[in-house]
Amino acid sequence: MNTTPSEASSRADALPLIGSELAFDFTNTSSGRGGARHIDHLRTPEHLLMWARHAKMLTPRDGGYLAKRLAANPALGARLLDRALALREVIYAIGIACARGRRPRSELVDALAHVHAAAILKARLSPCEANFAWVWRPEDGVIEAILGPIALSALTMLSQADLTRVKQCGGEHCGWLFFDTTKNKRRRWCEMEVCGNRAKQKAHRARTEGRR
Repeated sequence: MNTTPSEASSRADALPLIGSELAFDFTNTSSGRGGARHIDHLRTPEHLLMWARHAKMLTPRDGGYLAKRLAANPALGARLLDRALALREVIYAIGIACARGRRPRSELVDALAHVHAAAILKARLSPCEANFAWVWRPEDGVIEAILGPIALSALTMLSQADLTRVKQCGGEHCGWLFFDTTKNKRRRWCEMEVCGNRAKQKAHRARTEGRR
């Protein structure tokens, strides 16, 4: 029996969280963009909830609440997924621009700021260790509880971080984004054990073929 993309299994709850920023881990739910091996792991609202739990965005209680709300209201789930994927593409385009040493287009930055502003209306500033942090409760807004932390991560990075540290993995069929936290800014791969080793093996084969 053939399996449709929406029915196929997703690795949303097992994807490596290597972006060093929540926003980049979110963009990395899609890989190989524009190529024959493109994979999108967020094809249903349930996949999005799987990833949010995996990324530790939600407490077990909040995750259970959201699962019930989405199961009871498919239209809400569809709206959540549409807005989440739109935000993902905005953050990805911003990240790509930064990784290439360019200034992100103003309409992309405005779109990110708009999502953030709308989400903040449903957030609470709550005590967190030695200071305060924005917290979203699903009861106050299902969509904002997912989009809020992601947009905040992207906006904080864009306004406060060293954007020369934003990188795109050079691995074949990858394209994942990450924030390079190494001292010398020399990180090239999402994971050295995966894309880095593949590149080394490919280069080795090329050298071997050349000698032949």
